[in-house]
Amino acid sequence: MAESYPMPKFSFEVTFGDTKFNCTEVSGLSFDNKVIEYRGGADKEYHKSKQPGLFEYSNITMKRGTFVDESKQFYKQWAKTVYFQEGGEQFRGDLTIRLLDETGQPAVVWEAQNAYITKVQPTDLKADGNEIAIETAEWAIEKLKMSS
Repeated sequence: MAESYPMPKFSFEVTFGDTKFNCTEVSGLSFDNKVIEYRGGADKEYHKSKQPGLFEYSNITMKRGTFVDESKQFYKQWAKTVYFQEGGEQFRGDLTIRLLDETGQPAVVWEAQNAYITKVQPTDLKADGNEIAIETAEWAIEKLKMSS
């Protein structure tokens, strides 16, 4: 029997429609089911009952290096959400994150439905820095599905 190992997290791809984002970090892939607590005034038990409530999904944050030819990619997508009423373009879509196995095939897939960029943060500037320029985008989503 072959030994099984956990997957490394450094090989992944991110797509939004036909746009591919080459990111260095993706975070916020979390599911949360809010608990509803209830206790009727005439209940004989002195505690609340708990039941599942609405699902809530975190915003997804993506970070990537700033490239000359792609430096406005996040900004252009964000601008569609700000001016969506005038432009008539579709500004929401499915954001797909694929964790890749050692052969480059998707092993785990997260599909964030009705995603749109809510925040773009360009790199900070530092005259004596020795780092890569990193830009950040935050995506609001309505639903997150996971498959393999």
